[in-house]
Amino acid sequence: MQSKNNQIDMTEGPILSKLLKFSIPLVFSSILQLLFNAADVVVVGRFAGDNSLAAVGSTGPLINLLIGLFLGLSTGTNVVAAHYIGSGKKDELSNTIHTSMLLSVFSGIFLTVVGVIFTKPILRLMKSPDEVIDLSAIYLRIYFGGITASMVYNFGSALLRARGDTKRPLFILLFSGIINVILNLIFVIIFHMNVAGVALATIISQTVSAVIVVIILLKEKDDFLFDLKKLKIHPHILGKIIRIGVPAGFQGMMFSFSNMVIQSSINSFGPICVAGNSAGQNLEGFVYLSMNGFSQGNLTFCSQNFGAKKMDRVKKVTIISQLLILVVGFALGFTALAFVRPLLSIYTTNPKIIEVGVQRLTIIFSTYTLCGIQDCMANSIRGCGKSLKPAIVTIFGICILRLVWISIMFNIPEYHVPLTVYLSYPISWIITWIILTVIFIRLYKNLNKNNNQITA
Repeated sequence: MQSKNNQIDMTEGPILSKLLKFSIPLVFSSILQLLFNAADVVVVGRFAGDNSLAAVGSTGPLINLLIGLFLGLSTGTNVVAAHYIGSGKKDELSNTIHTSMLLSVFSGIFLTVVGVIFTKPILRLMKSPDEVIDLSAIYLRIYFGGITASMVYNFGSALLRARGDTKRPLFILLFSGIINVILNLIFVIIFHMNVAGVALATIISQTVSAVIVVIILLKEKDDFLFDLKKLKIHPHILGKIIRIGVPAGFQGMMFSFSNMVIQSSINSFGPICVAGNSAGQNLEGFVYLSMNGFSQGNLTFCSQNFGAKKMDRVKKVTIISQLLILVVGFALGFTALAFVRPLLSIYTTNPKIIEVGVQRLTIIFSTYTLCGIQDCMANSIRGCGKSLKPAIVTIFGICILRLVWISIMFNIPEYHVPLTVYLSYPISWIITWIILTVIFIRLYKNLNKNNNQITA
């Protein structure tokens, strides 16, 4: 049998200690991943110039748009697997594993085709500055050329998280991330490959991650065993993954689309603003992912307990997770604000770029905990098999509301400034959280009344 060190029984015993045991490695994994992604931005910013910094840093919204749907499917994989773990259905768990891993390969191939073909037209629609568009296109085409490995890792790690295993994905990221940083330095500083070097380093390190996670699944000795001979799409499993994953993925795509529009608004202010905004986004990611680790822990815990029909524990997990996120968001956000200029100087020495980053981060860091708790509430609902409602609410609250805000305010000359864009974030977070909280309370009552029936 598989070592119990790599499993957590989320349906019994104390919640707080187990949630911390599960989520803290997730937090470190996310931060490590962002650190290694930040290495791309730091290396090109320091050794290839401001245009290269803007080119790599501004690609995030486009990457997230194209891969958002498929990352949503990996979320569906996590939820469905956790449901079957909680309900003790071992055969269905095995079917989920093999369906998910084959789905990850198909997803990667599709993304490679779309990413390579449509990268430059989308960059033009985003009004990417002429100084950076060709560099951005080079980076993205190489990145999407190796995206299959990233999909395999994401689906595989989602399966491991479903059983409570967050330690081994952390070690995988640590190892592959070190490879990424070393290759960044070699390709950019020694071989002068500029943005192509950091893109190539990224896909090599992602391939290493994918290989290791597949080896781990192949060596499992219990009902979690991955057997290449059993690779098959099971239609009923795929249907459940799609019902949960597609709304989550579409939500992510719409979220990224709104960010692309916002990025387009930022692009209109020129390369200095683009570079400062990119550096700020990269920094704020550390706070977001620290909160998101607990939100993802909340998702898996709610999913397992929902599968076990323990709705009281679902409610307790949600409350505890929200409180943890509030503490983490406030502590990290205001600590980062205290050191905001030295932190931004890691990315660039240009004082104008730093000031743009300071303006963005002052708004974001002081209110970021609102983003964390609304994400967490959406995941509680999703963990109960209801993925469409949080997707609709988030699309309205996070995406549409921001776009309406910008379209209205930018028509007023005195508000046609970056600060107007940044203020759209906290407004959308608080409105979305309130609506999601009301939905969760009603869902909790209905599920208790209907004996926890799953109707995704």
